[in-house]
Amino acid sequence: MPHMHINLFIQGRGHHEAAWRHPKSSALPLTDIRYTVELAQKAEASLFDSIFLADVLGLWNDVESTPFNWLEPITALAAVAMATRRIGLIATCSTTYTEPYNLARQFASLDHISGGRAGWNIVTTWSPQAGANFGHIGQVGHADRYERAEEFMTVVKGLWDSWADDAVLDDRAGGRYADRTRVKAIDHKGPHFPVVGPLNMPRAPQGRPVFVQAGSSDTGKKFAARHAEAVFTAHLDQGAAKAFYADLKGLVAAEGRDPRHVVILPGINPVIGSTEAEAARYEAELNELSDPEVGRHRLSQRFGGHDFSQLPLDAPLSVDDFPDPSKNEASRSRTEAVVALVKKERPTLRQLLAKLAGARGHFTAAGSPEMIADIMQDWFETGAADGFNLMPPVLPHQLDLFISEVVPLLRKRGLFRDAYEGETLRSHFGLSRPVGWI
Repeated sequence: MPHMHINLFIQGRGHHEAAWRHPKSSALPLTDIRYTVELAQKAEASLFDSIFLADVLGLWNDVESTPFNWLEPITALAAVAMATRRIGLIATCSTTYTEPYNLARQFASLDHISGGRAGWNIVTTWSPQAGANFGHIGQVGHADRYERAEEFMTVVKGLWDSWADDAVLDDRAGGRYADRTRVKAIDHKGPHFPVVGPLNMPRAPQGRPVFVQAGSSDTGKKFAARHAEAVFTAHLDQGAAKAFYADLKGLVAAEGRDPRHVVILPGINPVIGSTEAEAARYEAELNELSDPEVGRHRLSQRFGGHDFSQLPLDAPLSVDDFPDPSKNEASRSRTEAVVALVKKERPTLRQLLAKLAGARGHFTAAGSPEMIADIMQDWFETGAADGFNLMPPVLPHQLDLFISEVVPLLRKRGLFRDAYEGETLRSHFGLSRPVGWI
């Protein structure tokens, strides 16, 4: 029986937007690398597959009341690599505002530094404040972002394969470091990226980083079917997760790829208490620390700057209160999930913002350790997930509870590993090493 995969998503002091105010969240500054290292070491001691650092390329407008990850993720994970041995290290980097040659060098370096544990979360950046920091005015359109991303993938794959595995000779006696005939230029000429290559470092231990992707729009799913090896996805209920799982696995097969080689990891935001009532009190306590106006602003950003200021907090919502997600040039998949929830449940704005405050559109469950383990087992065994992108609401407290209370239950049920079987992120996810230049 295959084991479920668990990735720890480290963001701020936890995934609830008010986590930084909670007395059980870390007191370390978010710029203190010890914070990330300590969480990674806990995850590794518990045999998690990987940790993940997100990224944003501009300062959030609500920085006065909401902190975020402040360290650049590739740099941070290079430091984490020196304090860990086995756990995978996944960093976000944008195809919209990065040059492929720089990105290829950075991730190849991280893979070498970590001994084959690097993963790249591929994003196409939608935030308008990011564009303003890179010489762009306004927002890059959804279709344009993915068109650029497709060519980006062609370039970086070529660069990572530009050295044969046997190119480095390191022959001191003979005076030859490398066999130049085993290193080739890529000579790519495209509308976005004329890149000659080759990369200026040998092929990485994994060949290339594990490709992770999180877009769930129709365009995003097709991109994932062609390229992704792990997919982070957000669903507010199990039914939506199962539909996404079946759809994406089918798209992967249609691309001629083995669906077993694309690991689907929906986000889960577990609020854990000794009883369901205690967990509900914890969740309510966090929501009391939230500012609804921060949530309203976040909602506006997701919908491309749409003005929600006139909506009352305590009146039931309808889909007519939201712009059409299919026309959204920002975070299309997440807005589709929000509108689907409103259509199904008719929450008030206050209720919607409370639901989104915990994990921004990912599944949130409050309950005892047994209840959380039951949910994870049900999703895993019924075709909704190959594992989970774990998003604890408060760090490190809720992670500690998950490790001490939920993980043993998963192991007892035969659902989670008792030991690492390999040393690379590819081995943790059951992925083969890409064939390079033979």
